[in-house]
Amino acid sequence: MSKRVLCILGPGFEEIETLAPVDLLRRAGVEVVLAALGDSKLVTGRCGVTVQADAVLAEVDPATFDLLLIPGGPGVKNLRADGRAAQLAKLFVQSGKPVGAICGAPTVLADAGLLEGKRFTAHSSVAGELPGALLEERVVEDGLIITSRGPGTALDFGLALVRRLCGEPAAREVAKAIMI
Repeated sequence: MSKRVLCILGPGFEEIETLAPVDLLRRAGVEVVLAALGDSKLVTGRCGVTVQADAVLAEVDPATFDLLLIPGGPGVKNLRADGRAAQLAKLFVQSGKPVGAICGAPTVLADAGLLEGKRFTAHSSVAGELPGALLEERVVEDGLIITSRGPGTALDFGLALVRRLCGEPAAREVAKAIMI
């Protein structure tokens, strides 16, 4: 049975941090469902790219997914204000399922109380809120928490998610296919 990833899209999401990992996961045969935070399936990112989500978040059953993906960007403030991303992150971890967060999205994990005693990284812009962040690390995995720094580490992050769900051979295959 194919693995499934739930990716939350809020207005102002960082396009590279969303689309690069989603692309890599799909190349590995993972079903990725882009779920819009609001009522419309059309969501515009920080650079003005509008993406059509597969569903709205209110309509998805989180229990049917194997991993939660939370992209960063200035739209993280919308995810935090809404609160559902933090609730879902907590639910996934409590269910033994991994959560990936990149850039400013680890603040959502902090809101959920998931970073206590964990190694993690994040974008330098949120270092004040996340004083324990390992800012020099491109991707940090600690148990069920997978974090990454920002747009420049999106491919590393995506491959880490592929590795987590599909194994090292699949990650190597995808990396080879995109010439990394």
